[in-house]
Amino acid sequence: MGLRVSILSVSGLALGLLISLGFDRTAAANEKEVQRADKERAAGAPAKTEYLRLLRDDEDRPAELQTAIVRFAPADESRKGMTVDLIAAVHIGEKSYYERLNERFRDYDAVLYELVAPEGTRVPPGGVKSKHPVGRLQTALKDFLDLNFQLDQVDYQSKNFVHADMTPEAFSKSMDDRGETVWGLVLRALGRSMAEESKGDDWFDLKLLMALVDKNRALRVKRLLAEQFEDLEGVAAVFDTGDGSTLVTERNKRALEVLGKEIASGKRRLAIFYGAAHMPDMARRLAADFNVKSVKQEWLTAWDLHQPVKTKRPKRVDQEKRTTEEKQE
Repeated sequence: MGLRVSILSVSGLALGLLISLGFDRTAAANEKEVQRADKERAAGAPAKTEYLRLLRDDEDRPAELQTAIVRFAPADESRKGMTVDLIAAVHIGEKSYYERLNERFRDYDAVLYELVAPEGTRVPPGGVKSKHPVGRLQTALKDFLDLNFQLDQVDYQSKNFVHADMTPEAFSKSMDDRGETVWGLVLRALGRSMAEESKGDDWFDLKLLMALVDKNRALRVKRLLAEQFEDLEGVAAVFDTGDGSTLVTERNKRALEVLGKEIASGKRRLAIFYGAAHMPDMARRLAADFNVKSVKQEWLTAWDLHQPVKTKRPKRVDQEKRTTEEKQE
């Protein structure tokens, strides 16, 4: 029993932390949302946009974890030429993933980014070393999974980067007003993960244990975690108890406030760079408040889950045999 609980705690906490870092697949966070989605489908409405997906190989093994870039354009001709891209992010990923994002960011007049920090904060090159327990856990997690941390890789010094998030004071006040705590959300995610494991895949614990002792541990654990992202509808409810949350809803409102100011200043090509968990709610608010619609979607690979290709080593020539042959010559 003790072993099972300890393993569940590791898997549940890891999943909870990853979700708090911005992982999500759908917008169905509560019963009302599910009912609304059913009505839309019945009326022939298009399927909801996904912002995170898992691709599998021919043997049904996880192959790539991808995030979306979804472009929105005005529904009316008077604002033709203006675009807003929602760039979904995972905050721990491959170095190549962040390199591709840095390249894409150059195409925009303004890139609105998330970071609970004093207004106008810019992350210094190489990121910031956090002493907060959550920050330390994030660092440990990215090292454990052999991945990179977003704040270390993204070029926040770019002139077109615009801070579009709450200040620590505003964030804390909103959390207090709602009776929320960050650790409370993490513990709720942990509790839900443990509850799901108790009625779900009885082999998950064993697979996780085997992955932890595997010589290719990082890949095996990443594949297991990536598979959890295929069913995150219920987990999304951790952030939304009916009227939204500070972690997602209030921060999204702040980002769109900044977006309105950037558009008013004459910016035409804009992007909102936020965690994937924010995007379903962000998209609904963006469409409603700015009268835009999605017109394009593309995908970037955040985690490469393919088995590394083994390279053949050149055959070693026995030194003694080679010496003998040289003497005979």
